[in-house]
Amino acid sequence: MSIEVSKEVYELLVEIARRRGKSIEEVIIESIVRDLDPKTRIEVYTKLHEKYLKEAEELYSRDDLVQASEKYWGALTALLNIIGEKEGLPHYTHRDLRDIIEFLTMRENDPEYSRLFSSAEALHANFYHNFMSKLSFEAHRDDVIKLIKKIKKFLGKS
Repeated sequence: MSIEVSKEVYELLVEIARRRGKSIEEVIIESIVRDLDPKTRIEVYTKLHEKYLKEAEELYSRDDLVQASEKYWGALTALLNIIGEKEGLPHYTHRDLRDIIEFLTMRENDPEYSRLFSSAEALHANFYHNFMSKLSFEAHRDDVIKLIKKIKKFLGKS
């Protein structure tokens, strides 16, 4: 399914997404989910996480590292949105996501959250600038997968 928008609307969405460190799809979804109850928002973010992670793995298997970079980022940020919802933390900008990581770092007394998130940010940047070799990409991918597992474990405790 697809939706057509004017060039001007598309350009606005691209700019908003870039500023927030999110995909266009995430920007649109965030605009919609604000009208939903918290439980439904968490369900939406959970489905988004699963969708993006599946797409990331498919793109990675086809060696489309640039597109896979952004899908891994999306899978991670969907989980951070869940934490934001559960903990009452803002989660609409890149800065908000970094703040959630710092919240996890302090709550779990584990600075690895911050380091792994920095690796995820590098993948996010790779989507825009395509600078990573496959070897470098794989190291960052491993970090994102590790961070996703840590966050899922945290969510299982909360």
